[in-house]
Amino acid sequence: MPDITIRAAIITVSDSRRPDNDASGEKLREMLTAAGASITVQTIVTDDREALEAMIRELADRRDVNLVVTTGGTGLSPRDNTPEATLAVIGREAPGIAEAMRRETASLHPMAILSRGVCGIRGSCLIVNLPGSPKGVEQCFAVLRPVLQHAINQICGQTAH
Repeated sequence: MPDITIRAAIITVSDSRRPDNDASGEKLREMLTAAGASITVQTIVTDDREALEAMIRELADRRDVNLVVTTGGTGLSPRDNTPEATLAVIGREAPGIAEAMRRETASLHPMAILSRGVCGIRGSCLIVNLPGSPKGVEQCFAVLRPVLQHAINQICGQTAH
């Protein structure tokens, strides 16, 4: 059985980024494309929890999206609301992904342990929170990439071994 096509939506979470200075969103786009994903949507949303929650829900519920990846809003500052918005939207957590990203990237950068990013599933969509820096995106995606296709296949019902 052939792999399910990864159809990704990218959300940059920031009060200050614009399309012309969204280095993290562009890095994520490059890496997803290199991994064989098609990019369905790329957008920027403020750190307002309600707006972010609505955007994640809207994209995860689309038929043409089976992966939503956020970049930004996972730290400790009062405006970092991405984990809470994600938890409000998902039906099931996938904690091993976030745990692996923190574990592997902490050896590269000690501040990685401050990330509160979460991962989970809504319907047939995987939702993954990545940090807001281009380097953080690159390092965390390197951990996600080897399991991404298998995760999407499983979430979309392709469970044969």
